[in-house]
Amino acid sequence: MAAPTPYEQSEPAKPRKILEFDCRGLEFTEFIPEGEWLVDGAESVSKFNGIDLTEGDWFDYDEKTSEEVSIKELKWEINRS
Repeated sequence: MAAPTPYEQSEPAKPRKILEFDCRGLEFTEFIPEGEWLVDGAESVSKFNGIDLTEGDWFDYDEKTSEEVSIKELKWEINRS
């Protein structure tokens, strides 16, 4: 299993492999992003910890840029390698 890969923001958003699991003998059918995620500000050095992505959205305020920051419309795709 490889270490998680950071997802870099791009316009338009592009799918990228961020996690890889070795599931020999099992069929992986769904991914639920439980746990705490980390986010680095795209236009600042702000770091956001303890992000909950289970609802598919996240919103906060970056005081260094005086702007709202967000993750919206998350989509997951499961592929066999």
